[in-house]
Amino acid sequence: MPTILIVRNYRFFFYSLENKEPPHIHVERDNCAAKFWLQPVQFEKTRNFKEHEINEIEKIIIKNQTLLIDKWYEYFE
Repeated sequence: MPTILIVRNYRFFFYSLENKEPPHIHVERDNCAAKFWLQPVQFEKTRNFKEHEINEIEKIIIKNQTLLIDKWYEYFE
């Protein structure tokens, strides 16, 4: 589970066995989790995050999209 980024207590990471799926990122904080596709950035699912937090996380992902995609391909290729 490589951690790629930590912003405002949100941890952005991916699981090491998910390379058969398109590029995406998981986000967690406390007992909350979410998944976002990266190309294009699109919310997939959540467990316990509120809508305003999903919106905040999406903005962070968009701001760091290039980094997250680069790290995905660097890890899985």
